[in-house]
Amino acid sequence: MSRLMHVKSGPYAPPTPARQLVAVSADGARLHVEVHGPESAPAVVLAHGWTCSTAFWAAQIRDLAADHRVIAYDQRGHGRSPASPACSPDALADDLEAVLEATLAPGEKAVIAGHSMGGMTVMAAATRKSFREHAAAVLLCSTGSSRLVAESTVLPLGPGRLRTWLTRHILGARAPLGPVTPLARRILKYGTMGPGSAPHMVEACARIVHACPRKVRHAWSQVLALLDLDHGVRELKVPTAVVVGTADRLTPPVQARALVAALPNCVGSTELQGLGHMTPVEAPELVSGRIRELVTTYATIDSIKEGA
Repeated sequence: MSRLMHVKSGPYAPPTPARQLVAVSADGARLHVEVHGPESAPAVVLAHGWTCSTAFWAAQIRDLAADHRVIAYDQRGHGRSPASPACSPDALADDLEAVLEATLAPGEKAVIAGHSMGGMTVMAAATRKSFREHAAAVLLCSTGSSRLVAESTVLPLGPGRLRTWLTRHILGARAPLGPVTPLARRILKYGTMGPGSAPHMVEACARIVHACPRKVRHAWSQVLALLDLDHGVRELKVPTAVVVGTADRLTPPVQARALVAALPNCVGSTELQGLGHMTPVEAPELVSGRIRELVTTYATIDSIKEGA
């Protein structure tokens, strides 16, 4: 289980949940789940990305929990969810289904937001019964469905076999990340954030990423390197909005544009100038605002009745 190294104060310090529970996935994996906000409020489900945890969504939780029931969970092996030998897109989909079934009433609708691997989780679950029962709308932040390594621009090289090979070995390195040092912050900022990211944003992200156990980081890097969820995008039929930073090196705008072109029901696409891969941290108000818009349009009682 990973160390908890998140910041302790400021806008990116994780708020205390109203309650916590454990959701059990199809293969028995146990998932740490947090619920914030009023129980009777419209529901939002947050799925974080590779090497992150529920702490990554701290700004959105703090904002949305005032008038939403915000459900956040740690992907297997991340945060407080124990590691599992099963690492695959199907496992991600199983885990999301388990969280939805553990936290939502039968037929209850929620807006589901996924960042990076969390967005891939949504795509992997697109055909699942529980997902279709509970998803009112989706927000995909800084994510892609295939060719993740080939299209990454982490390395300043032209596209081709050399860049793909080097990128895969760098992102999949088994070496521990070590403590959060000034050099580590600079490396993380270059690879995952926009050049204008404030120091407190970089610090928050660095602490979260460095807390991920190296074996978990490596295992999931191998899954992401081979990922192909293009079919899941075509099956994601609920209203879906897309957000990406123009300086995203991990899932560049070409990935977001491919999603927009393939989604059956895309309801908005936003490219944030100069922002990197960590959009919920780099543009917290905008991401929270997009989630609120989706809830208001598709997940309130009145909007659900109108869509019935």
